[in-house]
Amino acid sequence: MPDDDLESLPGVGPATADKLVEAGFESYQSIAVASPAELSNTADIGDSTASDIINAARKTADVGGFETGSAVLERRKQIGKLSWHIDEVDDMLGGGVETQSITEVYGEFGAGKSQVTHQLAVNVQLPTDVGGLRGSCIFIDSEDTFRPERIDDMVRGLPDEAIQATLDDREIEGSPGDEEAMEELVDSMLDKIHVAKAFNSNHQILLAQKAKEIASEHEDSEWPVRLLCVDSLTAHFRAEYVGRGELANRQQKLNKHLHDLMRVGNLYNSVVLVTNQVASNPDSYFGDPTQPIGGNILGHTSTFRMYLRKSKGDKRIVRLVDAPNLPDGEAVMRVQDGGLKPE
Repeated sequence: MPDDDLESLPGVGPATADKLVEAGFESYQSIAVASPAELSNTADIGDSTASDIINAARKTADVGGFETGSAVLERRKQIGKLSWHIDEVDDMLGGGVETQSITEVYGEFGAGKSQVTHQLAVNVQLPTDVGGLRGSCIFIDSEDTFRPERIDDMVRGLPDEAIQATLDDREIEGSPGDEEAMEELVDSMLDKIHVAKAFNSNHQILLAQKAKEIASEHEDSEWPVRLLCVDSLTAHFRAEYVGRGELANRQQKLNKHLHDLMRVGNLYNSVVLVTNQVASNPDSYFGDPTQPIGGNILGHTSTFRMYLRKSKGDKRIVRLVDAPNLPDGEAVMRVQDGGLKPE
């Protein structure tokens, strides 16, 4: 049941309240940030009524007003930083991947995008004093990339101090060298990853809405959702909307999908991590012709854009391409059996 009494809003009776809750609008805040058309389609009400409901929710939830820069700074102190456990990358990101924002990781096939999603699905569960956010993960898999065996490898490949801190936090007796304790830890971590396979773009959009429901259910639990991964964001859209004639429709749906993901990050203080495919620009005569797909819609919506590039052997170059408050930069990491490692 929702914490807020939706029936106290003008025009919301028991039937409308049930429809709103069923669609994931369980609080004043979630209604306050919705559009009238979205609410109208969901609850089968007129646009005028939907606008009245949203305005009342905004007043009750105190959403939509201006605030001072000092207030914004104070609120940003609540933002968490999820560590890669690679100092060079974490320094480049100002301490790690931020909650309440979308971080896009793009690169060609085999660059290590899925390795990043798996590693952060492990790291997010670590205690905060060893770089984690002590939260669970939602993983939307559109390319059949999720492998529980890889999670096993990465848990065992964590630094000993991180493993010991996590064992203690979960009250598992043992040490990093204790096989029975490590098996229990791996099982415990896999239990905190909610995985769903997206079969097409419409299903992927539906799963993003379902992710909001899961995040809401776990908001006040011992393991709130602190990471939402989509691997990959664009694969189905790219395959289903082919040619220039479909471009506008594709971008419109992609934009809606991104805002659904962003809403989860904002409402539940979660990291939103999406991977993106690339294309080669034939007009590029100088430099790297690799470009992320998704166009300006994805470029503007992503708060942080990171480019992964293959190097020699297991080395990968991690480049911060765009960030609102950080300079561009590069770091080097290795993709090994035990996960992502420093150079």
